[in-house]
Amino acid sequence: MYAIVEIAGQQFKVSKDLKVYVHRLSNEEGSKISFDKVLLLDDNGTITLGAPAIEGASVEAKVLQHLKGDKVIVFKKKRRKGYKKRNGHRQYLTQILVEGITATGAKKAAPKAEKAVEVKAEKIAEVKAPKASKKGDDLKIIEGIGPKAAEVLVAAGIDTFAKLAKAKVEKINEILDGAEAKVQHLDPTTWAQQAQLAADGKMDELKKLQDELNGGKAV
Repeated sequence: MYAIVEIAGQQFKVSKDLKVYVHRLSNEEGSKISFDKVLLLDDNGTITLGAPAIEGASVEAKVLQHLKGDKVIVFKKKRRKGYKKRNGHRQYLTQILVEGITATGAKKAAPKAEKAVEVKAEKIAEVKAPKASKKGDDLKIIEGIGPKAAEVLVAAGIDTFAKLAKAKVEKINEILDGAEAKVQHLDPTTWAQQAQLAADGKMDELKKLQDELNGGKAV
């Protein structure tokens, strides 16, 4: 028989006569102590799950000794700042001996409870999973349109090559001038022409045209 129990903010898998090191407890050495945050019990294959803790279940233990853990070096450094700091740390620990596991009052579940919980979680994930939305074209293919400009155009409703090809230069300039991002300096003169080639799937012609451009502008 074993249990998953929470002790001082940590979770441990424990069984009878097991010695465990936990974060420092306030109890005196030699005293008895009981932990009631039992999250899971396994009694010869019969699994009992808590929600989150199992009501009526507990782990009985005895405090053996208080001690410190091994020394750990903590070194901090900031590049190009001339900052270096070196400290040592020894964690305060308590060694306990598990004397028994009590399951009085706990409602036992079927041995396949874990699998049932996993299946239920998968169904919930499927229900909550968002449906993939149809995305527009990657406007960054058009020379002269960077990530910020693409975001501005998409926000204005121009999210495909076809829409960009039909948009007038004056309309594009109006959108760029009204944007908060610094995209007012861009020249959209050739964007519609490039977008039309991309919309028609003429990528070779688009590449040839872009080779003759400089930052989206005709040379």
